[in-house]
Amino acid sequence: MESHLLTSSSSLLYSSSATAGSSAFNHVKPHCSIISSFPVCGKWKIGAQRVCSVKAMAASPGAQSHGQVPNKEAKLWGGRFEESVTDIVEKFTESISFDKELYKHDIMGSKAHASMLAAQGLMSASDRDSIVKGLDEIQKKIEAGEFVWRTDREDVHMNIEAALIDMIGEPAKKLHTARSRNDQVLTDFRLWCRDAIDRILASVKHLQVALLTLALKNEGLIVPGYTHLQRAQPVLLSHLLLAFVEQLDRDAGRLLDCRTRMNFSPLGACALAGTGLPIDRFMTSDSLGFTAPMRNSIDAVSDRDFVLEFLSANAIIGIHLSRLGEEWVLWASEEFGFITPSDSVSTGSSIMPQKKNPDPMELVRGKSARVVGDLVTLLTLCKGLPLAYNRDLQEDKEPVFDSVKTIVGMLEVSAEFAQNITFNKQRIEKALPAGYLDATTLADYLVKKGVPFRTSHDVAGRSVALCVAKGCQLQGLSLDEFRSISPVIDDDVYGYLGVENAIKNFSSYGSTGSAPVSDQLEYWVARLEIGTK
Repeated sequence: MESHLLTSSSSLLYSSSATAGSSAFNHVKPHCSIISSFPVCGKWKIGAQRVCSVKAMAASPGAQSHGQVPNKEAKLWGGRFEESVTDIVEKFTESISFDKELYKHDIMGSKAHASMLAAQGLMSASDRDSIVKGLDEIQKKIEAGEFVWRTDREDVHMNIEAALIDMIGEPAKKLHTARSRNDQVLTDFRLWCRDAIDRILASVKHLQVALLTLALKNEGLIVPGYTHLQRAQPVLLSHLLLAFVEQLDRDAGRLLDCRTRMNFSPLGACALAGTGLPIDRFMTSDSLGFTAPMRNSIDAVSDRDFVLEFLSANAIIGIHLSRLGEEWVLWASEEFGFITPSDSVSTGSSIMPQKKNPDPMELVRGKSARVVGDLVTLLTLCKGLPLAYNRDLQEDKEPVFDSVKTIVGMLEVSAEFAQNITFNKQRIEKALPAGYLDATTLADYLVKKGVPFRTSHDVAGRSVALCVAKGCQLQGLSLDEFRSISPVIDDDVYGYLGVENAIKNFSSYGSTGSAPVSDQLEYWVARLEIGTK
C-alpha cells in the first residue's frame, strides 16, 4: 500500500500577497497535487485523486476573523498523520479565539529564543535577523488589524510561526529548535500575567488615592461605627475610609509576592524533559526580565501555582471591593442617607421615576462573584492532573483573562464612584445620638478611676438602661443619677460623654482618635505621594 500525501509546509501552500487596502482575494492561483491511494476498508476511492488547494491571500486591513480558509493546510506537527482532524474536533480544540491575547508576549519570547539560538551556534546571525524582522512585521500587522487569525492553525503560537514561514521561508523553520509549545505557552503566559499584575497594581493605587482624597476632604467628620450592623462606637470617617486603603495595600502586597514567585522562566524546558542541544536558558531568562530559569523542566511545563496564586489575590481584592460596595449601597439608601452619589455615577428606574440607584457599586458587589468563580474554575481544573503537561491546561487562559478584565474594571469604577459622592453631614450629625455610641467611653472612664473593667462594663450597661427608660442620652443623666449607679462617678464624667468627647479620648495607636487618625493620614499622604507631583 502506498500513499502520497500532501505534507508540504504552509509556505508552499499559502503566501500572502495582498496589499494594504485590498478588499478581496488577489491572484488566486490553484496549487494542485496528485494523491494516489488504494482502498482501505472502503474508506478511499480507487485510483488517482486530484486535490487542489487555493493560495490564500490576506483579507482587508482590520480583519480579525478566525480565518475561514477554503482548504486546511498541513499542520506543522502533522508529519506522522495521514488524516486531518474533523471540523468538529478542530473547532473544539482550537484556542486562537482567546489566546491571541498573548501575541505580544509570544513574539517577545520568540525573539529572545532566536537570539539565544544564534548565540549558541544553532542558527546563523542572518537567520536570526530575518526572524526578528519578520516577527516585528507580524506584530505591526496584528496591531494594525491586518493579521488574519486562522482556526486551522489552532493557537497563537502556530498562527505566528506559520505566518513567519509564509513571510521569510526556511529560516523561520529553525525558530522552534529546542522549544515546545508546552514551554512556549508557559513563557507567554507568565509574561502576560506579570504585565497584568502591573496594570492591577496601578489601578489599586488609583483607588487608594481616591479614598485618601475623600478622607482628607472630610477630615474630622464623625460617623457611627458598626458591628453586627448595629451601632457600636463613633469613628472618624477618615478612619473608616483608611481601613479600605489598608485592605488594598495588603492586596498590592499579595500581588507583588505573586509576581516575585511568578518571575521564573520555563523557556527551554521543551515538552517536559529539556533538550540535548546546547541552549543557554539563562540568556533567554535574562533577556525577558525573569529572575532565573526554572530549575526542574517537568515542573516548568506543568506548574500553574502562579495562576492559582494570582487568581486568589484577585479574588481577595474582589471581596474587599464587594464590601466597599455594600457599605456605600447601604449608605446611599434612604434608611441611612449618609452619602449622595452624583448623577454621573447613578442610574434610574424604568418604572419608578423617583429612583436614583448606586448601580456601579451594586455591580462591583455582583462581579466579585465572577472573580471568585474564576479562581474556583482553575482550582478545579488543576485538581488531579498528572505530571507533566495535559491539554486540560489549555482551559487556564480564559478564567485568567476574565479575572484581570473584571478586577481592573471593578477597581476603576470604584475609584470613579469615590470621586463622585458627597457625605451628608447634617443627616449624619442628626443620626449620631442614637445608639449610645459613648457607652464604651464611659466604661473606660471608670477603668481610669480604678474600677475593674467587668464592673465598669456593668455600670455603663445599667446607665444605658436608665437612659432608655428616661428617653435620654448618657450625657443627659444628672450626676446624682450616675452616682445612684456608681459613687465613683464625678463631674469630670461629662468630658467623656457625647461622640465628640469619645473621639477625643481615643488615644491608642491605630485608633479612631483625632491624633492617631491624623498620623495615619500623614503616613498615607507620604506613602501614596499625594501632592508631590
